[in-house]
Order: sequence, then structure tokens, then C-alpha cells
Amino acid sequence: MLLYPVYAVLFAGTGLSTAEISSLFVIWAATSLLLEVPSGLWADAFSRRRLLVVAPLLTASGYAAWTFFPSYASFAIGFVLWGAGGALRSGTLQALVYEELARVGRSSAYARLMGRSEAISTAAIMAATVLAAPVLAMGGYLAVGCASVAVTLLGALAGRSFPESRGPSPEGQGFGTVLRDGVREVRRAPRVRSALVLVVVLMGAGALDEYIPLLAESTGAGASAVPLLVLLVTAGTTLGGWFAGRGTRWAAPALALAAGCLAAGALDGRPAAMILVAVAYGIFQWAMTAAEARLQDRIADRARATVTSMAGFGADAVTVPVYAAYGLGSTRLGPGPLYALAAILYLLIALALWRGGSGERADREGG
Repeated sequence: MLLYPVYAVLFAGTGLSTAEISSLFVIWAATSLLLEVPSGLWADAFSRRRLLVVAPLLTASGYAAWTFFPSYASFAIGFVLWGAGGALRSGTLQALVYEELARVGRSSAYARLMGRSEAISTAAIMAATVLAAPVLAMGGYLAVGCASVAVTLLGALAGRSFPESRGPSPEGQGFGTVLRDGVREVRRAPRVRSALVLVVVLMGAGALDEYIPLLAESTGAGASAVPLLVLLVTAGTTLGGWFAGRGTRWAAPALALAAGCLAAGALDGRPAAMILVAVAYGIFQWAMTAAEARLQDRIADRARATVTSMAGFGADAVTVPVYAAYGLGSTRLGPGPLYALAAILYLLIALALWRGGSGERADREGG
């Protein structure tokens, strides 16, 4: 999506102030929060594949509004449509992929498949970032916008190609029933609840990657080198996703190692130390995919998309205090110390995983 690296510049070029641009981001976030859980209910009550077709169509409509009718109102409408499309996809894709793999006895391949899809997605973002500049130079925002709309429409065709063996919901399986099933599963199954919390915390903590450019800049690297350092971290994330699904029993020590790499790389203050940050982010992505697979393994299909959307909702809610904490901390500390403090959170997650794994082993041995 070529608009991604330049849409903020488009808004500014149209005459919007920083406050107006920030208000658009609030609209985007609010839309995602409001529709996250309802979209999971729709996915469990109706066809998941249809939602995967509709979602990119909504997003494409938003991009078209930005491209052909650039104004504050169009940008706001576009973010509502983009947020709605993202919410419809969130939870739905994971539920459909896991269910179809389970149907053919391949649920163990879920983490590897989703990890590699995320890796390819990240690589595509990197490619779009590189291509945006020459396309913008040759055809302006019209060319960038049209290309983004076209690619998103291809996403609708990709969604249509997914298999869906799941039939319609049983008679009377309405939104209320699906919601009760999802809430009951989270409340009554400790293993589901712990997996859900792990996904929420890991996803929420991942919001800090928005500040990676500031961390790169704090190393003293020149302005031209900052994008390369950000690209290095993105490459680490991509590799982590590609190798997801392997060695998941080592999640706790791996996260502890990643926390150490993040703290050391952030505090070092030299551009070369961003290699350690890249390693940390690769492990974080690997652990995130493993956590999502663990959650899918533990929930029932009747409310799979609903529970997965609850995780997405929780993660969106966690990002707000994460951003607030970084903003408040930045008044006294630089990016390096702030990232070192964030490493403590990952260390606590590693400890919780280690204790949880020990408890599960004890339960099995006692049984």
C-alpha cells in the first residue's frame, strides 16, 4: 500500500494542521476499538470468508476518498472505512485459517503459516516504502492513491479464494449467544484467559515500535541513516515472523534474551547497537505468533473469532497507556532509557511464561 509511508504528508500538504492530523488518528483508533468485538461476533455468526472480502473493499473505498476528494472530511471518512475494514479482518482471518487447518489435521502448522504471512506482509511494507518515492515523483498522489486502491482490491480477491468448510450458524445462534459463549469461555477457562492476556500484553507492548525512528535518531546517526536503521529493525521483525512456529517451548528464555538485547542496544547509544534492537524485535515477533497460536489452540470454534477479537480490543486499549507512558517519560528521559525500561516489561512476560509453563508441567505430572 503505497499510501502508507506518505499519507501524513498528503494530509499536511492539503493544509491540515498537526492537531487536525492527530484528530484523524483518534478517529481511526476509536473506529477500530468500537468495531473490534462486534466484528468477531459477525465472523462467528456468519460467513468468515465474506468478511474477508468485504474488509478490503471498505479500506479501498477509504483510500479512494483520500485520492479523489482530498479534504478533512474525506480523510475522516477514509479512516472510518479503514478502521472498519481492519476490524472486520482482525480475528476473522485467524479463526478461518486455524479452523481450516484443523479440519485437515494441520493445526500445528498455524504458527508457521501465520508467521510467514506476517513476514511477507512486513516485507511488502518495506517494498512499498521504497516504491512510494519514485511513484510519487512520477505521478503524484493520484498515482500513489490509485495504486493503493488497486492493491487493496486484489486483497478482496485473495479473501474470496479462501476455503470455508464451516456451514451457517445453527438456528438461534445469534449475536447474544455467540457473545455469551465467548465471555463464558474466557471467564471459565483459566488456560484461555492466560493465553488471551499474554497476546494482549505482547501486542500492546509492540506499540512502542512507532518510536523506533526516534531511538535510531538518538544514536547520533545522520538523517539519511535513520531510515536504514529502521529498516534493519524491520528486517529483524520479518525474520522473526518467518521462523515462527519453531522452538516455541523456549519462549520464556528467548523473551528474556530479547529483553536483554533491547536494553543493551537502546542504552549503548551507537548506531551499530541497533543490531541488538533488531534481534530483540525479531524474537518479539516470533513470540507474538507463538502466543497467538497458543490462544487458537485453547479456544472453541463456536466463538473463535469473538475471543480473538477480544484480544485485539485489549491490545488496542493497552496501546493508549503505552503511548501515554512514553509521552510522559519523554519529558525526563531520552529514547534509549525509555526503551530500556520497556525491556523490563518483556522480562516480566518471560517470567510469567516460565512460571506458567512450570505450573502446567506440575499439573500434568500430578495428574
